[in-house]
Amino acid sequence: MNDSSIFTLERGNAPLLISIPHRGTQIPCALADEMTPVAKRTEDCDWHLERLYAFARELGASILTPQYARYVIDLNRPPDDENLYPGRDTTGLCPVDTFDKAPLYKPGHAPSREQIEARRVMYWQPYHDALVGELDALRRAHDRVLLWEAHSIRSVVPRFFDGRLPDFNFGTADDASATPGLAEHLARIVEDDGRYSTVANGRFKGGYITRHYGRPSDGIHAIQLELTQGTYMNESAPFNYEETLADRVQPLLRNLVTAALAYVTGS
Repeated sequence: MNDSSIFTLERGNAPLLISIPHRGTQIPCALADEMTPVAKRTEDCDWHLERLYAFARELGASILTPQYARYVIDLNRPPDDENLYPGRDTTGLCPVDTFDKAPLYKPGHAPSREQIEARRVMYWQPYHDALVGELDALRRAHDRVLLWEAHSIRSVVPRFFDGRLPDFNFGTADDASATPGLAEHLARIVEDDGRYSTVANGRFKGGYITRHYGRPSDGIHAIQLELTQGTYMNESAPFNYEETLADRVQPLLRNLVTAALAYVTGS
């Protein structure tokens, strides 16, 4: 295990890396002093995914998780803060508000360009260096590697989409980040299960990590799953993990990861 102050990397031996870039909850004390009380609740965290994906260790996966909250810096945004969904509302590299548009900073304390760059160097870059290093190591050991981007979100967030989000949202940047048909293949598995709704390459096509590191021609296939939090937890504070719900969805999730790995590797 590589456990730093920035991230934790558990190394496995399978051609599988699970990245959970929005799981962190820490906020540095100096930064917290400049932020609002709502920021310190880190409500837009991808709660409990390390617990929901605990089965991945049995599959031999490597697992990468950050220590710091997306409110400090969003690890799934481009370093130049380009909007991944042009024309649509989204949060940036260093968000200034929550998904509900509540301010994260006290008046006059929003990060400057220089402060954003300093955070990129301190928090964003080490996570991505670890990601690249592990993908390279896995690629040296295997012909094809799967990068699974694990995310979760409240099922209703009017800022980003109308109505209720499908439960399983698979994204491969319209087949650019993985072998064609992977997202649709997984969506069919969910449809056949019959208990959850799903979509392939809908509102969430994959963030920066999926789009940037998914290089099928080089043997690295990346897919993002944005899972609605109501499938495994309480979506409102204090955001409890609901074992009854999680026990229902976890076997399907394991089946999906296994199926994706087989689809990519041909095994």
